[in-house]
Amino acid sequence: MDVLILAGGLSHERDVSIRSGRRVAEALRDAGVKTDVRDVDSDLIPALLKLGETTVWPLLHGASGEDGSLQDVLEMCGVRYVGSDARSARVAWSKPVAKTVAHRAGVATPDYVTLPQSLFRELGADHVMGAVIGKLGLPLVVKPARGGSALGVTTVADRSELPKAMVDCFAYGDVALIEKAVAGTEVAVSVVGDGDDAYALPPVEIVTEGNYDYDARYNAGRVEYFAPARLDDAQTAAVADAALAVHRVLGLRHLSRTDLILDADGAQFLDVNVAPGMTETSLFPQAVEAADRELGDVYREIVALA
Repeated sequence: MDVLILAGGLSHERDVSIRSGRRVAEALRDAGVKTDVRDVDSDLIPALLKLGETTVWPLLHGASGEDGSLQDVLEMCGVRYVGSDARSARVAWSKPVAKTVAHRAGVATPDYVTLPQSLFRELGADHVMGAVIGKLGLPLVVKPARGGSALGVTTVADRSELPKAMVDCFAYGDVALIEKAVAGTEVAVSVVGDGDDAYALPPVEIVTEGNYDYDARYNAGRVEYFAPARLDDAQTAAVADAALAVHRVLGLRHLSRTDLILDADGAQFLDVNVAPGMTETSLFPQAVEAADRELGDVYREIVALA
């Protein structure tokens, strides 16, 4: 079993990707898997065409690794790879589309609107923002419709905060997802496997003062994690069922991580990641450890699925 990890790329999440690739490579090597790591550059396609039986694990975060384009390249080159295929990745990468598909399958999600930057110019920013608050109320969460690692995400408690939140969001994309903020327990549920054979790892609870932003996610000290989450059996089953439903209805494979808020009404789906972070502070590895399993064993299982 030979594995080539792709890490780096040119997105805003390059550093996280490199750290993820390094950590996964170390765990696979400890599990006896021959593993190499390389960046994505102009020599990638010739290298892929020479791979033979090597399995590729793309660990690029952001658009280049999660929007389906890299998966299309891997499929064109005829190599097998870890993770969801190009079409499923494209659906999951768009938060509004993923939320719509999941909601139609019966998964609860906070109410939201999706607005392009051009609409604010055409209709007047004040009028648009007033209409948003009129529909969704306050507080709100503003985030890019596509993206990861909480880049460009802001929680808005007062109308005066909304203009800056929109500017910060549009710095990372030209379409904003604005959703009703839900108060409750924030958890992440990682899933391993395909279809009916997929299973959920123990949920990880996230407790932070302020926003769970990029700095909080990848620099230790600002967040307290509970792995497994401090939930009763019924709550644990509810968040696991929601994550498995999202994984299956979106056609995801091998691995995913679903972010949820558990409130009085149950599990509320926020978004899903087809290439979850694997750094020392990331949620997927914490879930594996909460299951009393070795990282290398689970990563080897994921590679075997590919």
